[in-house]
Amino acid sequence: MNSDDPLALDNQVCFALYAANRAMTGLYRPLLDALGLTYPQYLVMLVLWEADRAAPVANEAEEVISVSWLGRRLRLDSGTLTPLLKRLEARGLLTRTRRVDDERIVTVRLTGEGRQLRERALEIPGALLCRSGLELAQARNLRASLQSLLDRLP
Repeated sequence: MNSDDPLALDNQVCFALYAANRAMTGLYRPLLDALGLTYPQYLVMLVLWEADRAAPVANEAEEVISVSWLGRRLRLDSGTLTPLLKRLEARGLLTRTRRVDDERIVTVRLTGEGRQLRERALEIPGALLCRSGLELAQARNLRASLQSLLDRLP
């Protein structure tokens, strides 16, 4: 193989990202299966747990988390996000409510069960780090590099 070939598969940053993403998602699968979550549902819950812990008053998170904001945060369109939220709501992990002052805006709020699931999820980052074979510093550097790339992309 010619390492100078711009069309060689192994020279493509996009392929390395794609393959690494699939492999990492595969590492998450058994950990998330134990919680009854898919990877995209886990991402939704991460954002909601983060917002819930940041809100000084539990009800304040309801005002902050609109479905549109959640979509922007996760870089997901409403066609992808809405079914995820419906399934999480059916499981009793969150509620969706239309705002009274503007019914076009739907807010999302964790339920008590959704908050409790966070305690069970606390082991996932450490378990994933062990499964990945990365040292903590390597994982932090990789995340920083990927975030830098993401910040540059449209």
